Amino acid sequence: MGATAKYQVPFKLSNPDLLHNESFVNGQWVGSKSKKTFEVVDPGTGTPWTECPVNDASDVDEAVQSAHAAFLKYKNVSPRRRAQMLFKWDSLIRENKEDIATILVYETGKPRAEAYGEIDYSTGFTWWFAGEAERIQGSVFTPALPDRRVFTIKQPIGVAAALVPWNFPIAMILRKAGAALAAGCTMIVKPSPETPITILALAHLAAKAGFPPGALSVLTTDLDKTPELSEALCRHDLIKKVSFTGSTRVGKLIARICSDNLKKVTLELGGNCPVLIFDDANTDQALNQIFALKYRHAGQACITANRIFVQSGIFDKFLEKWKAETERIVVGHGSEKGTTMGPVTTPRGVEKALALVQDAKSKGATIHMGGNKMSKNGGYFFEPTVLTGIKPDMDIANEEIFAPVCTFIKFETEEEAVKAANDTSMGLASYCFTKNVDRLWRLFENLEAGMIGLNTGNSSAAESPFGGIKQSGYGKESGKDVAVGEYLITKTGTFTLEGQS
Repeated sequence: MGATAKYQVPFKLSNPDLLHNESFVNGQWVGSKSKKTFEVVDPGTGTPWTECPVNDASDVDEAVQSAHAAFLKYKNVSPRRRAQMLFKWDSLIRENKEDIATILVYETGKPRAEAYGEIDYSTGFTWWFAGEAERIQGSVFTPALPDRRVFTIKQPIGVAAALVPWNFPIAMILRKAGAALAAGCTMIVKPSPETPITILALAHLAAKAGFPPGALSVLTTDLDKTPELSEALCRHDLIKKVSFTGSTRVGKLIARICSDNLKKVTLELGGNCPVLIFDDANTDQALNQIFALKYRHAGQACITANRIFVQSGIFDKFLEKWKAETERIVVGHGSEKGTTMGPVTTPRGVEKALALVQDAKSKGATIHMGGNKMSKNGGYFFEPTVLTGIKPDMDIANEEIFAPVCTFIKFETEEEAVKAANDTSMGLASYCFTKNVDRLWRLFENLEAGMIGLNTGNSSAAESPFGGIKQSGYGKESGKDVAVGEYLITKTGTFTLEGQS
């Protein structure tokens, strides 16, 4: 780890070699050309505990050139060898689970139990893509014209760039890098300024797993230089694929930049995810599923429940159950035993949550509990909040909340609920709870989202395609064939047979 004498690291690791705070380029730990650094802050206390390089556009070419040189060799590595490296990476991450969870807690603020959960979920991707590496196949067939044969082959597209958020940094990296490395691509990661250390630890383990220098590189930067660094990566001629997870606003900018050179892009963008709970639902099942979904990482997930529609027959009963369960939440630092909800990760998250709640209140919403900042150890805490009386003109009905704020909306009919649920520009995920099988199928077909949870609040897994529709983006991550396919090109060969009788 680089010099950080002016900082006090607030934890100890069993494997101190995991802790790095420099960028990782071509297998080397390096600073930035500017020599500037930025601070990494514990959101549970608001205290910085290390620093990382502020990379900018001047650092991009060297990193990309080394990644391209690595690609020219790595693309010829056999699928079996790529799978073995992915399996080894997976094994090393699992072996270092305790230490990685510790770093994750002090970067994101999430409770330790949730950190374990993210690691367990994330290693599903390394395991899955290790298997997919050996299942990349072309085809051979006889076309309509006589005496001809057509065949296709799949080849890695080249150097890829991953632009990732802070809320699930391990999952975002393993989902993107796992697919890229399985396909035979190399990748450069630009982590969020909030969570670089977690990703640098993963890069360290990737090198230990045998991936060659340049196969997986990491360029860190601060909030101010993030647009410059991201644009330079997107515009570089040798970057052939960009994968971005983040806001719809930024996703549109990335799509526009990449369109100049027709780069292949995968965009997993914001969500305004509805939940529909009908009178005939198992309310305990719905409560358990959606409560865990909503308050996970203090509501900071793109697929979290943003608008909870409850049919009038059970509305009051369900709301009372929800409030009772919310009162049991223990808010605190993610490292503290007994904490069930940590802080939001950035001070911007607190301010946005407060603005959304105040706007809703000014337009007639009722605050049943919460709605305020919490003064707790200098961290970025917000009270678990429950609102009713939500109307379409409120900001909270139209924006991704990304905070522990729950909105409940009463409905009468299925038609009314579906129309309201679809009344958004976004379409990442939707959820519904009912024991009417006909209705389940109608909702599956009629809800406008890329992923539908049918009597479940957890629909994401390595084997399932992940991605949205509308302004929630395009392309798929995870799932059979499609995720690795995002990093492949298809070549078609045609030849004529001579002497065919």
